[in-house]
Order: sequence, then structure tokens, then C-alpha cells
Amino acid sequence: VEACIPATRPTASLENSARQAEKILVLDGCADCCGRKKLQALGIDPHIHLIATDTGIEKRGMDEPHYGEIERLAAALLEAIGQ
Repeated sequence: VEACIPATRPTASLENSARQAEKILVLDGCADCCGRKKLQALGIDPHIHLIATDTGIEKRGMDEPHYGEIERLAAALLEAIGQ
């Protein structure tokens, strides 16, 4: 991972960083896919797209995730990047 760029970053800054990236992994929290939509609005598709709730993480607002949820998400990320 070269950089972690929050989708809340200003559009020009996000676009510049995304266009310089060799590969883009988008990790969205839920099926609304806000991160992927923001990139697609710039004409950029991620190479890998994961949705946290698809791994069994329950959406609970700003509550802290459970340890098991972090483990499942980490495993899904490693599988997605081939490690």
C-alpha cells in the first residue's frame, strides 16, 4: 500500500493521487459505495473494490468495530490483493 487516501479529501487532490497510483483499492464501509462513486465520477475505476459489510461487519455508526470483524476484513483485504 503506497497511500491511504480518504474519499473525503478534496476532489482535485483525490484525482491527482488516484491518477498517480499504480493500483487502486477502494474499501467502502457499506453498499452505498461512496468511495467508489467518488472515483468513478472522476472517470477512474478501482482495480480492487471491497465493501466492509459484505465481510459480515455490521454497520453501527461510529461504534468501535469488534475484533472478529477486523480479523474478517483483514483476511478479505489480504485475499483481494493476493497475499
